[in-house]
Amino acid sequence: MMRVFLILLAVIAATTLLGLAIAEQSGYVLIAYKGFRYESSLWVALALVLLLGLLIYGVRLLVRVLGASGGWVNPWSRRHRNRRARVAAHHGLRDLAEGQWASALRHLRRAAQADPQPLVYYLGAARAASELGEVEQSNELLEQARILEPTAEVAIGLTQAQLQMDRGHSAEALQTLEALHRQQPRQRQVLRLQQQLYAQRQEWSGLCRLLPALRKYKVLGEAELGELERGAWAAAVQQAGQQGLNQGEAALQPLTEQWQRIPSALRHAPELVQPYAEQLRLLGEPEQAETVLQAAIKRHYDARLVYLYGRVRGSDPARQLQAAEVWLKAHAQDPVLLLTLGRLCLLNQLWGKAREYFEASLRFNRSAEACAELARLLARLGDMERSNALFQEGLQLLDQALPGLPQPARADL
Repeated sequence: MMRVFLILLAVIAATTLLGLAIAEQSGYVLIAYKGFRYESSLWVALALVLLLGLLIYGVRLLVRVLGASGGWVNPWSRRHRNRRARVAAHHGLRDLAEGQWASALRHLRRAAQADPQPLVYYLGAARAASELGEVEQSNELLEQARILEPTAEVAIGLTQAQLQMDRGHSAEALQTLEALHRQQPRQRQVLRLQQQLYAQRQEWSGLCRLLPALRKYKVLGEAELGELERGAWAAAVQQAGQQGLNQGEAALQPLTEQWQRIPSALRHAPELVQPYAEQLRLLGEPEQAETVLQAAIKRHYDARLVYLYGRVRGSDPARQLQAAEVWLKAHAQDPVLLLTLGRLCLLNQLWGKAREYFEASLRFNRSAEACAELARLLARLGDMERSNALFQEGLQLLDQALPGLPQPARADL
């Protein structure tokens, strides 16, 4: 209230001073130009100038108001176009998240056509079209996105590959990703999807070729990468061995070539030696398998390799048995080694010694294989009663590992 009073007082004082100034000195203004002549007092001239200024300001304000109101009224104005684009984008993204593919496609196409940065809307519309089975339309939308956003090739390519994967076209997706990888070799998401597709398609050689890039660009953690690396090379070795089974005289060549591709630091890993030796055995090279296994076990004792050592037949069974008995000094209570020794004794026709090893293996672990081996040996030696008992025990042990049988329906009484 005091503030209003002070302002009013200031206005009255200014008006009073202005009136005194006008009364004391009216001034004189003369404007003459050719035939035009204007005369008035100074204060009247100033009032006219002020009035002209207010008139110009009022005209400009009126034009602005009319233009703004025209924007509100005109349905094709920029204001309305932008509002429609925002609404379409909002509805399209919501429909996409909810799986309303037809509605999402319609709204996102509209939003893409109106927005100056339409990439995300084209990608969403392409996904919606793909979900509707409109593959050609989906590809057209992605191509339109490439034309309008040429620098977004990675985002567009990843979307295309993911849509191809969703449709079950893994070969096409892999081609898309390989092309992207050639353009952007450091792109981690491209590498990650390539890794998943190679594993899904069991293209182990391709995955093995990708491993150095996965390591270089740290796509996976060290532990996860190490596990993937060993698993991929092991699967590649096994695949090469199976390929060789159908090649007659050149059967060993794919396996040997694949083994040579493995980095030297990994060739001693039990996870790789085991499938390599197993494929050598299956390809009719048990002597070479025995040599590989013996060298690997000397370097690092592993039960998987020891088990396989008992299933290969080297060139000298007696020497093979002697080599395995050396490991007994450090692993006298390993049931797998005892089972292997029993099998090697069978190869050397040492029936009593084989029996001792099988019985020792069973003391440490009641396994179905040890039961079967000892039962077979006892049957050969004439102890049919104990042989049958062991066969029964072995069957029971196997039965425990099998899925349960469905119970028969009870008949109504």
